[in-house]
Amino acid sequence: MKTTSSLECTMHTPHDSHQHVHDLALTTSRRGFLGLGLGVAAAVAAPAASASAQGNPLLRFGVIADCQYADKPDGPVRLYRRSIAKLQEAVGTLNESDLRFALHLGDFVDEYPESFAAVMPIWEKLRMPKRHVLGNHDFQMPREQVLEALAMPSSYYQFRRDGWRFIVVDTNDISTYGNPVGSEKYGLAQRMLAELRAAGKPNAQTWNGGVGAEQLAWLEQTLAHAHRNGEKVVLNAHHPIYPVNEHNAYNDTQLIDLVTSYDNVVAWFNGHNHAGNYGFTRGTHFVNFKGMVDTTTTSYATVQAYEDHLLIEGFGREPSRIVPIGAPAYEI
Repeated sequence: MKTTSSLECTMHTPHDSHQHVHDLALTTSRRGFLGLGLGVAAAVAAPAASASAQGNPLLRFGVIADCQYADKPDGPVRLYRRSIAKLQEAVGTLNESDLRFALHLGDFVDEYPESFAAVMPIWEKLRMPKRHVLGNHDFQMPREQVLEALAMPSSYYQFRRDGWRFIVVDTNDISTYGNPVGSEKYGLAQRMLAELRAAGKPNAQTWNGGVGAEQLAWLEQTLAHAHRNGEKVVLNAHHPIYPVNEHNAYNDTQLIDLVTSYDNVVAWFNGHNHAGNYGFTRGTHFVNFKGMVDTTTTSYATVQAYEDHLLIEGFGREPSRIVPIGAPAYEI
């Protein structure tokens, strides 16, 4: 395991990716690990103030989605140049919030390789460890150069903190925009897109992508390891996978089946759908954070992790939510 800073950041390796681990504990009820009961029921029924005041959080972290800066005129909805000021505001607030780390959920830029040079110095002013997720618009140069521009250890990786494991998923793994024309993954993306179109699926869009077999094997191994260690898990990706939506990853159903089969998976966080969204199925929360680029105010959040719930405090147009472990979330 490679350790980076205090977050124990671990990237995948070829050896890890091919080691398929099966956890016998998965044959039990999905909710068994989390010991749910009257505590969660009370948290859902209680007023927001009491639910958020059950002791001190185990950790706090920041979340931003779709900054999507570019030096170009505004579109009908997207306000590209204004992302500079909104990101500066978010960085200032997060720096005052006693956070352990901050995540950006993809599409840090909209267009042009030079856009990274305009926003990365602002991002680097965060006085905490910083993590990026790849988005479809981030591919303004070859993959390895994008990873270097965003200071990412790999396109998918993991890190741990205070009994929680955070997994970064690359939902651009199988895509036409994230792979060279003529490559194996480019061809696979074309076939997946054609199959989705033939089936009339709403996510049959060129701006979406999927997760390949090697990454899926790594993801299952990582989830199984976290399960054996008794760690709660939050997955972080650019594309949503639930509910059904035109922005979903190509193999959304396969990903839902995998992540919800582990009772310690609390949530899947993503961006991409700038309008935001929320779903809850099989005990797992799917939280789509709103895009920063689409608003004249701003949009970002801090997340507080407690033993039995997450508290999402939204800024600007991002709503605040209580997210109980094992029960549907509600806005506050």
